[in-house]
Amino acid sequence: QVQLVESGGGLVQAGGSLRLSCTASGRTLSNHHVGWFRQIPGKQREFVASISTRGSSTGQTPSLKGRFTISRDDAQNTVYLQMNSLKPEDTAVYYCASNEQDGNNWSPFGPFEYWGQGTQVTVSS
Repeated sequence: QVQLVESGGGLVQAGGSLRLSCTASGRTLSNHHVGWFRQIPGKQREFVASISTRGSSTGQTPSLKGRFTISRDDAQNTVYLQMNSLKPEDTAVYYCASNEQDGNNWSPFGPFEYWGQGTQVTVSS
């Protein structure tokens, strides 16, 4: 069982930045594809970005390109989501998710088997 833990959320003013982190408790993430999702109250969870093992491939929601960047540091067992130029509409609970690499299979949209509990991001206007 992989337990994912998100951190780095909080309250920020519009135009500000946050960096979210996703780590795995007691397990290595290096052989996992990892994704970030978010859920706005009253709406369905939506895909934000994902990164394959070794960072060789990434995927991202087009509307967030240029503001959000996903990266990984396997030495730190952490996947990051750098969020810049934040807007009030980015307010959501952000979740990381992972799936163990299966051969050469890679899809930016998953599936993802393991999920964290989420971290709240609130952007004030």
